[in-house]
Amino acid sequence: MIVKMKFINISGPRNDIDRVTDLYLSRYEIQLESALSELKTVDNLRPFVELNPYRDVLNKADEFVGYLPNADDIKPDTSIGLDDMFEVVRKANEDYQTLQEKKEKLKKKTEELRAKQQVISPFRPLNCDLHKVLQYRYIAYRFGRIAVEFYHKMQKYLMDDLGAIFVEGERDESFVYGAYFASPGEIQKVDAVFRSLHFERIELKDEFEGTPAYAYQSLEREIARVNLEIEDLDKQAGEMLSGRAPQLIAARNRLEELSNNFDVRKLAARMEDNKEDYYILCGWMAEDDVEKFVEEVKDDDKVFVVVEDDHDAYFGEPPTKLENPKLLKPFEMFVQMYGLPAHNEMDPTLFVGLTYSFIFGVMFGDVGQGLLLLIGGALIYHFKKAPLAGIIASAGVFSTIFGFMFGSIFGFEDIIEPLWIRPIDNMTTLPFLGKLNTVFIVAVAFGMLLIMVAMVLHIINAFRQRDIESAWFDPNGFAGLVFYAAVVATIVLFMTGNPLPAGIVLAVMFGVPLLLILFREPITRMIQKRTDKMEVGRAMFIVQGFFELFETLLSYFSNTISFIRIGAFAVSHAAIMEVVLQLAGAESGSPNWIGVIFGNLFVCGFEGLIVGIQVLRLEYYEMFSRFYKGSGKAFDPYTKKKTNKK
Repeated sequence: MIVKMKFINISGPRNDIDRVTDLYLSRYEIQLESALSELKTVDNLRPFVELNPYRDVLNKADEFVGYLPNADDIKPDTSIGLDDMFEVVRKANEDYQTLQEKKEKLKKKTEELRAKQQVISPFRPLNCDLHKVLQYRYIAYRFGRIAVEFYHKMQKYLMDDLGAIFVEGERDESFVYGAYFASPGEIQKVDAVFRSLHFERIELKDEFEGTPAYAYQSLEREIARVNLEIEDLDKQAGEMLSGRAPQLIAARNRLEELSNNFDVRKLAARMEDNKEDYYILCGWMAEDDVEKFVEEVKDDDKVFVVVEDDHDAYFGEPPTKLENPKLLKPFEMFVQMYGLPAHNEMDPTLFVGLTYSFIFGVMFGDVGQGLLLLIGGALIYHFKKAPLAGIIASAGVFSTIFGFMFGSIFGFEDIIEPLWIRPIDNMTTLPFLGKLNTVFIVAVAFGMLLIMVAMVLHIINAFRQRDIESAWFDPNGFAGLVFYAAVVATIVLFMTGNPLPAGIVLAVMFGVPLLLILFREPITRMIQKRTDKMEVGRAMFIVQGFFELFETLLSYFSNTISFIRIGAFAVSHAAIMEVVLQLAGAESGSPNWIGVIFGNLFVCGFEGLIVGIQVLRLEYYEMFSRFYKGSGKAFDPYTKKKTNKK
């Protein structure tokens, strides 16, 4: 059902807005609207221009609580006051920043050590003391890298006459790393040759001890030591925050409330009157909550509440809040997917819950698989609160019921006797049509009933919206209902061998509703005594109306035939399970039980998904489209807290 909403105005001294929000409004669900936009008839309104004093501290508290490993299991310390909360967060931030500064210095040191490692890494195969090499006075040296193709050319053509020694280090796909040595007198000539070979020089600073491999390992050990210091700082930060966890969580929770309450100013307005400064808040609240709220503040001389009765004329459409029993709550998901009902529409949740579960059960009738859907869906819904799981559990109930009706359990149809029929075998003979599967006939008849129910719901919604044309003359209104009911009655009489009404009666029952549908616009204008003219000429109106009427008749037929899929899936489910059992060797009397189990699981998942989608299609296209617009907007309270029960 849709919760009835009331529009209220709340005002009082400007400096009292925080007390009112914290003491009263934070305990109710209220969708606040912009007072500046809604109260257009009130003069001298101004916005609040104030910075939220809680936001920065809240962000820090939220950050620190996020670092706690089991924050949800820690009981907050509610004994500390607001000033203490600010101090707890400030001191925690101070200590945390001190540790973070030390950590950043160590991280920077690690980066420097990694950079040195990267420089020395390619020269690890060189078996020489770097410090001594870098101190050579009578031997010139150059460290660097040379492209692989030039290195091969150097070895083949130049090395014997070069007057230098090249000591190779590591190599990769593109380069050979190493160093060449020459006498000081030959070094210019050697440098020229290596430059022609695109040798890239790498400068090594005199800061390494021992061989390159030893220096690399020394740097690795230093990095590991620094990382241990970083881990120790993280541990200190964790212990520091854990020791203050109850206070930090209490601060986060309270500051979040105060921050949200302060942000109410974004939707409030200020009004100065005779040097008095007032705040004004307005918004939508559930009717029951309004009564409790008004009763609660009646003795508070600083709070003034006005409940608007004629809100439709001034404040637009109320938001929609759905409130259904727990069994129907999951089906609100399907309603919301299509669109929430407006305040003057019926809530279709009950209709969806019953029809969806019933149709699913008919299309997927199996005791065993229905129980699997019921148990699996119920468990997931219990632990995860997933609406789809609740829908699956409800559908599983009806699948189980129709499994008994069809005599099917895990695809076996020789274990229990059907309480009704076996879909795949039972046939019925009809005049003109011959033999048809019984479930097909029942499915179409059931579809006719649902279409008429949808028309009745359309009429109810139209009367709620005071839409005369839609209620009486729409194809889904009273005229459409009379025509469709007459067609259904005629078909039933014909198929059951009963005499049909007289031709004049049929002409009236068929013709008059169609004429009302065709001329619904001019008839509505006459009833409402409107003087506006038709947008098109009479001839064009007749032509356009004829094609619209033809489309309406076609939709009646196609929508009705669409329900045959209910019977088709009931038959196909039995046929698919028959194939599964044949493949598992059930006909031989010694079935492969692994094949039976996996076959049932596959059908339960795959066909269950397809059936679920097909039922949802029937809901949306064959039923919802007849009576439901879904043009409502969701109720969005600034706080999700529930009213305190008294």
